[in-house]
Amino acid sequence: MGSATDEQYAKFEEKVKRTVYVDNLSPQVTEPVLRTALDQFGTVVSVHFIPNFTEPINSSQCALVEMKDSKEANSVISVISQFPFMMSGMPRPVRAYPAEVEMFDDRPIKPGRKISFVWLGKEDPDFEVAKKMKCLTQRHVAEAAFLLKQQLVEEEKLAKQQQDALKGNYKKYEILEGVMTDGTARRLARRYNMRVADD
Repeated sequence: MGSATDEQYAKFEEKVKRTVYVDNLSPQVTEPVLRTALDQFGTVVSVHFIPNFTEPINSSQCALVEMKDSKEANSVISVISQFPFMMSGMPRPVRAYPAEVEMFDDRPIKPGRKISFVWLGKEDPDFEVAKKMKCLTQRHVAEAAFLLKQQLVEEEKLAKQQQDALKGNYKKYEILEGVMTDGTARRLARRYNMRVADD
């Protein structure tokens, strides 16, 4: 029984070695976007978004991405740590780190490990520490929700700016195309003794 558990945990540890923890993702980044972005480094085996239960809208901003092998995982981490890496034109560069065992909610029980829980009463000396931690966590949740809201507003502004710039460039292209096809360019070339290249 012990050897089967050891073997299962060893397989899990191998999976951890070929998995990348990716964070600072936009809430608008989906699994297909993440797969497409990281497929340039190798083969993406699986993508698991880590839910953020502290946010009111439960938006995942981080994920565990399992690559085919640890070499590909290290390549992702190396490149993203050296260069700003943006997905879907979002303004926040993505960050990548080696995954750790504790990040997996489906991890098997480590052989020989036991966990125990204790409820703290008001008379317990650690009660005040736990109470302060709870207040601090609630404050963090409120701050994180506010920051997420601000980030989404900024990303929407940037996406609109990018769309407007794209439309403007396309309009310029249409104007230039029109000048070339309606004879205006040839008339101007004759007027200024210039030669127009044939298509």
